[in-house]
This record gives sequence, C-alpha cells and structure tokens, in this order.
Amino acid sequence: MKRIVKILLAVAAALLILVGSIAVGSVNLSPGQVAEILMAKLSGGSGTVDPNLSAIVWEMRFPRAVLAFLTGAALSASGTVMQSILKNPLASSYTLGVSSGASLCAALVMVTGVTFPLLGSLFTLPAAGFAGGLATVFLALAFAARLDGKMENQTVILVGMVFSLFVNAILTLITALSREHLQQMVFWQMGGFTGRNWSHVAVMFPVLVISMLVLQRFTPEMDIMSFGEEQAMSIGVDLKRIKLLLIGIAALLTGTAVSLVGVIGFVDLIAPHVVRRIFGSSHRLVLPLSALFGGTFLMLAELISRTVMAPTIIPVGAVTALVGAPFFALVFFRGRKLK
Repeated sequence: MKRIVKILLAVAAALLILVGSIAVGSVNLSPGQVAEILMAKLSGGSGTVDPNLSAIVWEMRFPRAVLAFLTGAALSASGTVMQSILKNPLASSYTLGVSSGASLCAALVMVTGVTFPLLGSLFTLPAAGFAGGLATVFLALAFAARLDGKMENQTVILVGMVFSLFVNAILTLITALSREHLQQMVFWQMGGFTGRNWSHVAVMFPVLVISMLVLQRFTPEMDIMSFGEEQAMSIGVDLKRIKLLLIGIAALLTGTAVSLVGVIGFVDLIAPHVVRRIFGSSHRLVLPLSALFGGTFLMLAELISRTVMAPTIIPVGAVTALVGAPFFALVFFRGRKLK
C-alpha cells in the first residue's frame, strides 16, 4: 500500500509541474484557464477561450513541456539500463560517447549548412546528431569487442570514455576554427527547448514508447545481470547478445533526445539512484518510475530555465548541472556513509 501511495504522489507531482510549466511564463495563467484551453483544443471547439492565450498554450508551452517530459524519461530510462548492465553508478550513454558523437555531427551541420533533401532544415540537425551518436557508441562497442571478446564491463566503460574524449577533442577543434557559429554550438551543447513544437514531440514519443516496451520485456535479465556477469552466465543468460541489445536501445533513447534538444546531463544519473532508494532495486518498477522521475525533473528544470532570470532564458543543461551536481553528490556520499 505504501508503494502505491508513493507512485500516486509521483504521478501527482508530475501533473502539478506539467500544469505549472504551461501556466507560468511571460503571460501567467491560472490552472483553470489552462484546463479550459486544453479541453477546448481536445474537444475541437474554441468556446470563450482567448485565441492568443490558446496559441501560447497549445503551440508553445504545452508541446515544450511534453517534450521536456519525454526527453527526461528517455534519458532516465537509458541511464537505468546502463547502470544495471555495467554495474557502475556513473555509467550512462554519455559514458559511451553518444552525446559526443551527436554533438560532433550537429556541429558539422551547423558549420557547413548542409541540409538533407528528404528531411529539410527542421530535421537535418536532429538526424545528424542521432546518426553521430549511434555511430560513436557502436564503434566503441565494436572496438571493445575486439579487445575483449567477453565485453567485460570495465573494458566497455574505458573504451567508451576514450572514444568520448577523442570525439570531444575534434568538436573543440571545430568550435575553435568556426567562431561565427560559436554561440549557436555552445547553446546547443547545453540543451534547451526553445522553438520546439509538436513535430519534435512526434519524433520523441514513438521512440520512447517502443523502447520502453522492449526494455520492460528484459527487466528480469537486468535484475540478474545486476548480481554479476558470472551469475548471469551460469543461469543461461546470453550475456553478449542481451548486453548489445540493451546498450543499443539505451543509445537510441539518448541519441534521439540529444539530437532533438541538445546535450542535457545529470538526469540519467540522478533518476535511477533516487528511484532505487525509494522503491527498491527491481527493474520492473525502477525502469518506468525512473522515466517518470526523470521526465518530471526535466520539466521542472525547463520551467526554472524560463522563469528564474526572465526574460533571459538559461540553457536547460546549465540548470540540470547546477541542480544535479550537488544533488547527485549528496545522494552518492550519503549512500557511502550508510554502507
């Protein structure tokens, strides 16, 4: 019963922050106005709703809040998977170079001005970032497999960090040589939701739903792998195949998120730790609840980024870093003391 109450409180907090994200801004709205506008849009009517307020809510704030939630959920689910299969509290798709590869390809698009004919200018940058992130992580995995046929966790993490540092060095060089694009590249790397709309939500939503359904199918294997690779192999788990599959899905989630909104850190590290402390270690619960917590956290960060220094908008990645770094340190060191 206590667990159900905690889950209901988490859902209520998410809904409360969603309403706050929609209501608070340059033009503040009441919860009643938000509900009236959303009901009018969903029912297909207009009623007595002010068309200007309706446009602000439906075309700007609501999709931005939904995308923030989906992005946070994707990053948190990815972090849960990585921490589980690599048994490392600092493991994430970022560790394996997804964000670095995505940033590099996005920077190349910004500098060259290339536009993919079938995608247009809107989705060229996300597509390039996504492809770069996936390419980097799979190159890292292939290299790790050549070094260690069993793909030991330490080997995968070390190779991923080396690839990430190498790609970041190339990105730094491009940034230094293309100063006219410096501000655009820096802000993209810090993450943000300005200018995002329903078309971005339409890309993130199916990727998240399908990935979560597949990952939920493998939660028993993640529980087993958490106890160690030898135990998993003795039970009959095809460790290499499942590890590659889960890392690939985690990279897909992070790569899609990074390519749409830029690099946003700490969400995928914090959410799994908090959820495990509150709800235990069973991935059947940890995976969906980490997505819920991460989505809520990123919605709150997006709201703070728009309001704390209004009308100036702070990059969301900067907010998550400022809030997440000390929070993560508190959780991590408190856990060490308990041991």
